Amino acid sequence: MPQMTAPRFGSMTLDGFIQLLGSSAPSPGGGAASAVAASCGAALVAMVAALSVDRPRYAAHAASHARHGVAGRTLAARLLDLADEDAVAYAAFAAALKLPRDTDAEKVVRTAAIRASARVAAEAPLRTLEACRDVVTGSEGLAGRSNLNASSDLAVASRLAEAAAHGAAENVIVNLPSLGDEGLADEMRGRVEALLAEIE
Repeated sequence: MPQMTAPRFGSMTLDGFIQLLGSSAPSPGGGAASAVAASCGAALVAMVAALSVDRPRYAAHAASHARHGVAGRTLAARLLDLADEDAVAYAAFAAALKLPRDTDAEKVVRTAAIRASARVAAEAPLRTLEACRDVVTGSEGLAGRSNLNASSDLAVASRLAEAAAHGAAENVIVNLPSLGDEGLADEMRGRVEALLAEIE
């Protein structure tokens, strides 16, 4: 199977990404969209931290502002990378589904390719889900310790990350039946449930 190259959504215009997302192309899809939404949430965490720096009223939390500012920017970039990873993973899975299956040998090759690519396609949104947890953690860490004029932005950051987490979870779960490994599927399902509970 040919090596898939990352699309680099972070280098696209917003309009270009939205147009691509709304096209008949199977990728990017919900997994990439979830990661991009969470990236926006992470950027809002960084923004609120930046708006709180050098404000005497919040001086006692300066270390938190610095920490969450860096973490928010890092997470925003990481989530854009995860959007790329998700799209590449799904494209590989879609390609595996199209492999020939006329002979027994071809069926064996196809099944192995589907299982391997399904695992990658489940792992990418699982990493997005983990990053969503970190966005919510950052938002919570700044709540009540940052510029009150930006409190609604923190709420938006949390809501975006929460919605993105559920979207990422759906993209993990949908790939589990193709793994061909019930133990691994149960393990990943348990991880998803634990992360969603932590985010809630």
